[in-house]
Amino acid sequence: MTLDNIKKIVLVLSGKGGVGKSSITTQLALTLSLQGHSVGVLDVDLTGPSIPRFFGIEQSKVRQAVGGFIPVDVHDAQTLPSRNSNGNTPGQMVGALSCMSLGFLLASRNDAVIWRGPKKTAMVRQFLTDVLWPPLDFLLIDTPPGTSDEHISLLENLLKQTTAPTSPPNQLAGAVVVTTPQAISISDVKKELNFCKKTGIRVLGVVENMAGFVCPNCSECNDIFDRGGGEVMARDFEVPFLGSVPIDPAFVQLIEEGTRPVYPKGTVIAGKDVSAASNGASNGQANGTTSQLLVDKYRDCSLCPLFDGIVSRVVADIRSRD
Repeated sequence: MTLDNIKKIVLVLSGKGGVGKSSITTQLALTLSLQGHSVGVLDVDLTGPSIPRFFGIEQSKVRQAVGGFIPVDVHDAQTLPSRNSNGNTPGQMVGALSCMSLGFLLASRNDAVIWRGPKKTAMVRQFLTDVLWPPLDFLLIDTPPGTSDEHISLLENLLKQTTAPTSPPNQLAGAVVVTTPQAISISDVKKELNFCKKTGIRVLGVVENMAGFVCPNCSECNDIFDRGGGEVMARDFEVPFLGSVPIDPAFVQLIEEGTRPVYPKGTVIAGKDVSAASNGASNGQANGTTSQLLVDKYRDCSLCPLFDGIVSRVVADIRSRD
């Protein structure tokens, strides 16, 4: 089975669409890579496969080999340039990152996927059995909203494969659940937490997305959608609260245009100064060297230190149960 190469599998779930599951999945993957882990991302949002666009590889196509599909590489394991202007700090080692999505199999990104439940179920099953992943520390699975056919098929096949005698222990580590602060989102995401409880999926934690707005013209971060609803929900369900993530236009520009994030002097997010001057190098450049890799540019994003803390908590929790 192709999942045998994978040490840990983490689902990214939400009961509501539009809360930013793919954005959270992308940043979890980039942060795990920055922490030195080898990472794969499987996109099972069949009617809205957005992972290829998030990683800037939507023009890529998967290759077929004997036994299945070869996922698309985002970047190999390598050392990123030092961010210290004096050159005395060694570069950062990053783990390899690869992706698989239905988006790679469509003739055009504008093609609509109009499938009935049985065909969706068959596609999910094929993704879990026919993708030839390299050895991975983590596989993140970006799911569609709700508790539909895809979810049921995904869990049935995952539980079957991850409980096989040849599978690594505790291979299905659990789920990260994404919400936004508004009450209407919270009410839908509560259903997802109940879904996890009924199906026996451990909730690794709740992330409250869109909790604030990082102004690109000043150093303020304002709570335009309020905040705190995700934390209250996590406390009510007795699951970990991993943190609040604001909307950052610089991250949007990074994904859409490939522009390296830059912030006004004095911009502080979660107690950390994220302006260029605080990094010891202007605009992410050091010693005349730059990298065009998404993972390198992401290091200058205000959200990177937030996700470093979120991922560190999740990884520590997973390891504590081995």
